[in-house]
Amino acid sequence: MPEGSPRGTYLEVSESLRAKISKGEITEALPSQAALVSDYGVSRSTIERALAALRAEGVIESVQGAGWFVVGTGDRRPLVEKVTDLLRAEGVRVGDRFPTEKELCERFGASRTAVRSAIAQMEGQGLIGKGAARGREVRALPVGRGTQTA
Repeated sequence: MPEGSPRGTYLEVSESLRAKISKGEITEALPSQAALVSDYGVSRSTIERALAALRAEGVIESVQGAGWFVVGTGDRRPLVEKVTDLLRAEGVRVGDRFPTEKELCERFGASRTAVRSAIAQMEGQGLIGKGAARGREVRALPVGRGTQTA
């Protein structure tokens, strides 16, 4: 990020993100706030102000538990629902290995905090639990489109 006045840095970040959206470099979900902090070398509060500015302009929207999206695109379901869909995949059985936090972060482009929250909800529902060694395993398969067990 180029040197600028501290007051206007968030505007530089928002303009950069707006340009990436316009050019099609960002087409659906924005990177996590942690990734943006790292990419732009600014504080989390600067990123939050930049995102708020873009939201106020109607360019992006926030979806609780899913992240920031370009308006009119993307899967808006909470992360826990998207992760639970992994258990609905063909061939998944009770006792199978469940993906690691790192794998889920990469697959869904979500922060580790969001992934941990989704995992905690799934553990609370009895869908997954600690498995052999240090990993997690499938304990039950979800029924229907919801996240309840039978």
